[in-house]
Amino acid sequence: MVDIKENERIDATGFGAVKAIQDPGEFCYGVDAVILADFAVRRSRPIRSASRIMDLGTGSGIIPLILSYKTESDSIYGVEVQESAWDRACRSGELNGLSDRLEFILGDVLDLIGKYPEIKGSFDMVTCNPPYTAGQKGMKPETSAKTIARHETTAGLEDFIRVGAELLKERGEMFMVHRPSRLVDIFCACRKYRLEPKAIRMVLPREGEEANIVLVHMIKNGGPELSVLPPLVIHDINGGFTKELEEAYL
Repeated sequence: MVDIKENERIDATGFGAVKAIQDPGEFCYGVDAVILADFAVRRSRPIRSASRIMDLGTGSGIIPLILSYKTESDSIYGVEVQESAWDRACRSGELNGLSDRLEFILGDVLDLIGKYPEIKGSFDMVTCNPPYTAGQKGMKPETSAKTIARHETTAGLEDFIRVGAELLKERGEMFMVHRPSRLVDIFCACRKYRLEPKAIRMVLPREGEEANIVLVHMIKNGGPELSVLPPLVIHDINGGFTKELEEAYL
């Protein structure tokens, strides 16, 4: 029996029978995680049972949970600096009977390679939904958990890209979701750490509106050629999800 703590809830994810333990008082996952996982699966080379996947800044483990449904990988990892979120990720894995496929590491992305040097260059795929706000800029959420999830209070954008590059095998793939305003920062850091941007896709709240999210596909030591994919629209004119967004749950 998995322990569910006070203020926590068990949410259906929409991915088969997969459920996630969340605490509304801290940070609950949003559509960003869903579209990132879908983008990674659709854009990557075939993901087999032996493929190794790492999710950096995994929060409560939603991306590994989704990837367990969408792929055959038996080795999906997530690293998270907040102990409460890490604990929920571990218990969500147990709740879904996925403890043999999912492993969650408690720690800072900055310390990952130093603490586990044997994992360097061992992953086929890295996913990353890092904090969007640089440094201490912007309005702070009311709790420290939300501050860490939304602001670069520990590792910064360049750190996530550097560590992702170190984790990947030659020609391994990294997938990131972020804000379009950080694209120049992303591209500069990618080139610095030999992660070549191969495709970007803008995400629009509604047709005709300005993009507020961007998906980026990178390949370690890939050739210099970037594809700009058609935009993904989240909501239709009635406020519901578009057909393409609904297909992300398949």
